[in-house]
Amino acid sequence: MSHKNLKVALIGNPNVGKTSVFNQLTGLKQQVGNYPGITVEKKIGFCKLNENIKATILDLPGTYSLNASSIDENVVIELLLNKNDANYPDVAVVVTEVENLKRNLLLFTQIKDLEIPTILVINMADRMDYKGISLDIPYLEEQLKTKIALISSRKNQGIETLKNLIADYKNLSSEPCLNASSIDPDYFNNLRHVFPKELLYKLWLVITQDANFGNLQRQEIAEKSFVKSNPELKKMQQKETIKRYQFINDVLKVGYQVDVAKAKGIRAKLDKILTHKIYGYLIFFGILMLIFQSVFSWSSIPMDFIDESFASLASYAKTHLNPGVLTDLISEGIIPGIGGVVIFIPQIAFLFLFISVLEESGYMSRVVFLMDKIMRRFGLSGKSVVPLISGTACAIPAIMAARNIENWKERLITILVTPFTTCSARLPVYAILIALIIPDERLFGIVNLQGLTLMILYLLGFGMAVFSAYVLNKILKLKTKSYFVVEMPNYRLPLFKNVAINVIEKTKAFVFGAGKIILALSIILWFLGSHGPGKNFANAEKIVTEMPENIDAPKEVIQDEIASFQLENSYIGIIGKSIEPVISPLGYDWKIGIAVVTSFAAREVFVGTLATIYNVGSHSEEEVTIKNRMEAEVDPITGKPIFNFATGISLLLFYAFAMQCISTLAITRKETNSWKWPMFQLVFMSTFAYTVSLLAYQILK
Repeated sequence: MSHKNLKVALIGNPNVGKTSVFNQLTGLKQQVGNYPGITVEKKIGFCKLNENIKATILDLPGTYSLNASSIDENVVIELLLNKNDANYPDVAVVVTEVENLKRNLLLFTQIKDLEIPTILVINMADRMDYKGISLDIPYLEEQLKTKIALISSRKNQGIETLKNLIADYKNLSSEPCLNASSIDPDYFNNLRHVFPKELLYKLWLVITQDANFGNLQRQEIAEKSFVKSNPELKKMQQKETIKRYQFINDVLKVGYQVDVAKAKGIRAKLDKILTHKIYGYLIFFGILMLIFQSVFSWSSIPMDFIDESFASLASYAKTHLNPGVLTDLISEGIIPGIGGVVIFIPQIAFLFLFISVLEESGYMSRVVFLMDKIMRRFGLSGKSVVPLISGTACAIPAIMAARNIENWKERLITILVTPFTTCSARLPVYAILIALIIPDERLFGIVNLQGLTLMILYLLGFGMAVFSAYVLNKILKLKTKSYFVVEMPNYRLPLFKNVAINVIEKTKAFVFGAGKIILALSIILWFLGSHGPGKNFANAEKIVTEMPENIDAPKEVIQDEIASFQLENSYIGIIGKSIEPVISPLGYDWKIGIAVVTSFAAREVFVGTLATIYNVGSHSEEEVTIKNRMEAEVDPITGKPIFNFATGISLLLFYAFAMQCISTLAITRKETNSWKWPMFQLVFMSTFAYTVSLLAYQILK
């Protein structure tokens, strides 16, 4: 057999373990991108089926059926109906889970009607004994006209069987399970007569769905008088769904048995506690407290090691490389700039670790259910909780996740308020500032003050998002509401492989995404800080040396004063001094002002910018860490530390509320198809952040 690369579409309802199956098949051989022309994320993985056959596996967005109600679901339909699509699959793998097989099979029967070679995967087989479930696989295969892979992605059971079935896809039946045209025989017979070369179920989906279907145009069907009114189409879709479930019920009566006497689940008992109107919130609050305490406590040792390592590396480069422009660039620009990002890898990784564990265990769905009760009071749909919680990782995919909200106004409000949620890009800023101004002490000997401060900032961001939603709901006169449906998956021990892949991928995306920006800005900032116009910069050494107070000063002191004088008269110093009148009421000097401006590209740039500026402004060859440089920075007039409590709180509040992310503005523009809303976001969030920071500093100073 010659070498071949199969295209496989992985399809399934949400919460069936599709991602686990994808990870078992592909491991870390994955790529993440967007579908052409839209911002729905797609994951592609690569898998070796046997010696001769490899597979490219496309993990499609979760969908309950081919009756699309969101843009994510449209992606699935458009791919399966367009054979000219570059990702059109040779075989479809429909993932189901053993406890909800009846509901999952609706999507399977629809895909079978498209006559695509289809494999049925029944996941979570390890729970069959636990739930008293037994399956007659040969009978199910015969009735569903397919091959079945009974697997447990958690225990890596049945994966090889699935690979063999995919490799042998040509022997799969493409015959439909049932005849959907019986819902209205006359209508479908006429449809078949007019379009004899088209697949009948494909035509039906073209008529009922608002999506792009390549060469087959809706106008052509309309001209043939096949398009019915929406009520008529809805009625026919309901008849189709009922007919499919009747077929599924008949099949499962024989092929799927549950012996309740053998079941031994505790899900109901756990749900009563975790979703309780009082205990549920207390438990959630306790889990948050544990997370933020751990983020600081566990990550302190690796962070100190990374910080000291980069300080040593910068000192080594300055000492051992040949003196010159390139050495200055490396030691004062590139190394400190990158170090300003890498130092936060432990905290980012621990945060994603906890989020992944909560998602994998099934607890996150209970959080969504809990928070829906609060969201309703502020005019948001319960579905808005998903983007808001997703925003703790990054606002960009969180805003994209709002596509699942059918009501436009609710979706718009969710998009506008999501950036208030504290994302991972804010974590480096929070971490360094909290470490500077909050003592590393424990309240009552248990609660770490730094961890408590971090949790308060997260709650502050979420609270502001909810409050803003309430205000926008009143302003936009929101009248319609959509129903909230959340699926409660079974509790399960998190699968180590899934958690590890998620942490690695998210951390890698953070580092490389921020790293590119920071590396470029570090080089630009170094250049602007190492060069300047006019005589003051060029003659800095002469001017400083001739100052009366420096006549008998030690050489090291004079060198540092020369470096500081040059920095103030460099291009970056001139820019910083020009904006200082605007930011000085907030307690910021011109160096902090530069960091605030550059961090608009990405919030985490703030620390890298200060690391670069402080390294450019010092000719010391000592191994000084980023934190130590910030601690040592003093006001030249008052002689007091720049990063005092009032300034630190002002900066924390500014970054809690300010937009400071050009990528978020870009995604808001794309999702709303207008510049009006992102500009509203930018102006409102920036103004609010400035006002709150101003009040905080003036009160605390």
